[in-house]
Amino acid sequence: MTKKLWIIGALMLTSLWVIAQDQAELVKNTIQKSTIKGHIYFLASDELAGRETGTPGIDVAAKYLATTFIRYGVSPVEGATEGYFQEVPLVKNVSPNAYALQVGDDAVNPENLLRVEGSGVDLESEYVFLNYGTEEDFDNKKIEGKIAVVLAGQKDNQDYRFVYQASAKKSSLAKEAGAVGIVELHTDNLDNWKTFKSFMGRGSSIGFKSENNGKSSFFKLWVNDSDKQWLDKIDTRKQPELNIIIGEAMQLPIPSKNVVGMVEGTDPELKNEFVIYSAHYDHLGIGKPNAEGDSIYNGARDNAVGVVTVMSAAESIAKNPTKRSALFILFTAEEKGLLGSKYYVENPLLPLDQMVYCFNSDNGGYNDTSIATIIGLERTTAGKHIKEAAETFGLKAIDDPAGEQGLFDRSDNVNFAKKGIPAPTFSLGFTAFDAEIGKYYHQQSDNPESIDYDYLEQFFRAFVLSARLIANDEETPFWTEGDKYYEAGITLYDKK
Repeated sequence: MTKKLWIIGALMLTSLWVIAQDQAELVKNTIQKSTIKGHIYFLASDELAGRETGTPGIDVAAKYLATTFIRYGVSPVEGATEGYFQEVPLVKNVSPNAYALQVGDDAVNPENLLRVEGSGVDLESEYVFLNYGTEEDFDNKKIEGKIAVVLAGQKDNQDYRFVYQASAKKSSLAKEAGAVGIVELHTDNLDNWKTFKSFMGRGSSIGFKSENNGKSSFFKLWVNDSDKQWLDKIDTRKQPELNIIIGEAMQLPIPSKNVVGMVEGTDPELKNEFVIYSAHYDHLGIGKPNAEGDSIYNGARDNAVGVVTVMSAAESIAKNPTKRSALFILFTAEEKGLLGSKYYVENPLLPLDQMVYCFNSDNGGYNDTSIATIIGLERTTAGKHIKEAAETFGLKAIDDPAGEQGLFDRSDNVNFAKKGIPAPTFSLGFTAFDAEIGKYYHQQSDNPESIDYDYLEQFFRAFVLSARLIANDEETPFWTEGDKYYEAGITLYDKK
């Protein structure tokens, strides 16, 4: 009996190996370096001007992607416009071009002032200085109808990411306490101020339309106070009141769209389950010229590579459909705050509880061409397929080597994860956020001619084989028990 079971087990393993090899051969015959290179050179060309949301360049990219879906035989999804577009109703928030802060008779230099929030404000008000603005600092302080003044970050933490995140918490505490606004003094780390000024001082942002048309009487102002002159005036209460003036904000509608297509599965039962293959196709557009005079952020790695990874899966699955159905989604406005994916999960074209996996592809760059880095590799039960696929094409799949960066929650996959859908991100091989990554990430140098296309062919084939193995597995993928999104998955799929 034992011998019989052993033989059956061996036959099953041999059968699975043969199936995997057959799938690998399909991938090898379909995914070719020349096709990959052609797509990336077009999407990351100067003519598309960096594919910034709301510009003609990204509209050209969307048309190109939809046309490619048609050519590959990918079907439209019911509810999409023009067959393959999900309209995403975004607006450009045009910030007030005039704002001022005055302490007594002295006004803060406009170069040292940033408006973060607030519109149509003209007031003179008392203030309360609350140190670093922690919950303890706010506790039982009488600031209703007054201005909260706080220091940026914490005494022992001035990392710019922390400073930015902590600022939102301080605003919430101020609003809960009934303050009319908050002034944040940046007294440490001048490099932080340069970063914030560069990315937040552009005068406009992209978002969803608000009921008040972008106007808010609660305000937030940031002050560069590296010499602590304003802290001295405020902390010693030499002036009991602050004067604030902020002009009117506006919201202007801008066209934007996700690109969506599908291929129905072949299995009578499993075709009711979908695997999502996703990537964002927007980038940063045009900025100030670098030392070489290049002003276009072409976004070859971030994220033309991710887009073409998904397109490669579309080509393969349309030609040879998998047991599960496939849904391909290319998102707008990821660089503006994951907006395209955020809109999709709240307005899905197909029921979310039919989406059993979201295989996202997003990239910053690579520094090791022997690996593929999967953010969340061990967080789902499908990790075994990804490892096998990578190995088949000469790569090693590794998990997130930079956990402190919080990368899992910084790409479009997280909006699906929050709903309960298992959603890792397949990325180019990196072992750390080092100088090699920084050389190209969000830089004008991220051009198509700077990429190793022999490596990309391996990388793309590994992704597509992973996709095929996951979509053909009789076992439905799920979160690893204990993951922070595990319970959301239990709720979504009604597994209790």
